Amino acid sequence: MNTKELLKKVRKIEIKTRRLSDHIFSGEYHSSFKGRGMTFSEVRKYQFGDDIRNIDWNVTAKLNEPHVKVFEEERELTMMLMVDVSGSGLFGTVSQFKKDTITEISATLAFSATQNNDKIGLILFSDQIELFIPPNKGRSHVLRIIRELIEYKPKSKKTNISEALKYLSNVQKKKAIVFMLSDFMDSNYQQTLKIAGRKHDFTGIRVYDKAEESIVNMGMVRIKDPETEESMYVNTSSKSVQLNFKKHYLQRVDYFKQSFLRSGSGVIENRVDQSYVKQLLGYFKQRI
Repeated sequence: MNTKELLKKVRKIEIKTRRLSDHIFSGEYHSSFKGRGMTFSEVRKYQFGDDIRNIDWNVTAKLNEPHVKVFEEERELTMMLMVDVSGSGLFGTVSQFKKDTITEISATLAFSATQNNDKIGLILFSDQIELFIPPNKGRSHVLRIIRELIEYKPKSKKTNISEALKYLSNVQKKKAIVFMLSDFMDSNYQQTLKIAGRKHDFTGIRVYDKAEESIVNMGMVRIKDPETEESMYVNTSSKSVQLNFKKHYLQRVDYFKQSFLRSGSGVIENRVDQSYVKQLLGYFKQRI
């Protein structure tokens, strides 16, 4: 992809996702993810209904009139986007690849955070850390993140979610809002997620294609694993093959859900041919 094509694609994603974040998600995001606490703002005269615990006795004694301390929420937060760039993201049978949907969701979340003046960081991972962009603010920073999501060429096609979580714990010492976007076709990450979830506000967003839910009867076909690149001939008309395929898929999905829920984290599932707008809005409202 040349520079002109890249900029055109970045602009297209910006227009679509920024409109969503400006008009739909910014308020929901603000309500769903709280700041780090309350910070002192000012002192004003006591009004009927004010909490007497907030009376500033020093000012009250000095002015001989009751005054209260006013606090406001300390809003500034850090959002970390953890995006799986392994080979399975380049799969899609309907309108677009899983990778494209993940890019749009990431951009929408990033612009929503920008509306609240929060910092946004990015971790691209496969079975290794592919790229780390430290948290920062502003439109130009978000556009850089979108460019990397579109054009980054990963060194590996495999997945290791546990390693990505360990890396997050090393680079992000303060509490952050973390969205991990993947198809979660991996295992053995539950304990690492539990540890990371104690510090951060985690949400797992599973993006998948409907063709992954069951195997289509096409007779004897050659199937290639997009991550290991191993290929084999499979009799897709076999009932036992179909059942085993479905069983394996459901086991991975269940492991994803249980891992996140048991760690106190949130879960969103979105099929590429469905509206992620509806899924995100429902999730944000549920958190309020």
